[in-house]
Amino acid sequence: MAPRKVRLVASLLKGLPAAEALIELRHLPKRASLPLEKLLRSALANAKHNFNLDEKNLRVKLAIVNSGPVMKRFRARAFGRAATIRKRMSHVTIVLDEFIPSSQKARKVKKAAAPIVREASLEDMKEAASQVKPEAERPAERKIIPKTKSAGPGFVRRIFNRKAV
Repeated sequence: MAPRKVRLVASLLKGLPAAEALIELRHLPKRASLPLEKLLRSALANAKHNFNLDEKNLRVKLAIVNSGPVMKRFRARAFGRAATIRKRMSHVTIVLDEFIPSSQKARKVKKAAAPIVREASLEDMKEAASQVKPEAERPAERKIIPKTKSAGPGFVRRIFNRKAV
């Protein structure tokens, strides 16, 4: 969707409480309202799950819409000409803020626990050895072919050079 069209809807959300912004998006007759509603719901879920924030205390601080990649298509016109059709895309960023700042710090992600190291007994080693597949059952390993002189970086550059060699 073109950024110009999405910005019309995003500008309505700035400063609104999150619950009111969702209601506004649901009843707005613009095509951009559905993707923005999904994005806002995702942002609320992230705030609730990742940072333990209350949804009622959140508001939309910023809603930024930047242009994304442009797909180019062509349409036939008179006298054998072609006109470009640019199908624009948008990158949308929504920043949520709290009305009343909470004293809670953001929950930190726990690091993975260190692996448990233990001594292996002779029986454990025999059991592990019995579970190893024989070479006939193992999948064939890839053979590494050494680079030859013709397959160096200069070769690729010559093949894909703009001018003919």
